[in-house]
Amino acid sequence: MVYKVLYQELSKEVPVRERTQAMYVEANSEREVREKLFEKKLNIEYIQVLNEEHLEYEKQNEDFQLENV
Repeated sequence: MVYKVLYQELSKEVPVRERTQAMYVEANSEREVREKLFEKKLNIEYIQVLNEEHLEYEKQNEDFQLENV
C-alpha cells in the first residue's frame, strides 16, 4: 500500500499549516510507516492510506515521488 504522510520538518516547533509537506511511502501498515520515518525526527501530522483512484490523482502532481525509506 502507498501512504501519504503530511509532516513538518521541525519536530520541536508548533505545526504551521503553511510549512506542511507531503511524502509518499510504500508500507504494509501505518505502524510500519511510522517505524520507517522514526529516525528522520519529523513531526508527523497525518498518515493517509491511498486507494487506487487517489494514488493515480496524486501521481499527476509533478512533485510526486515515492520515498524509499
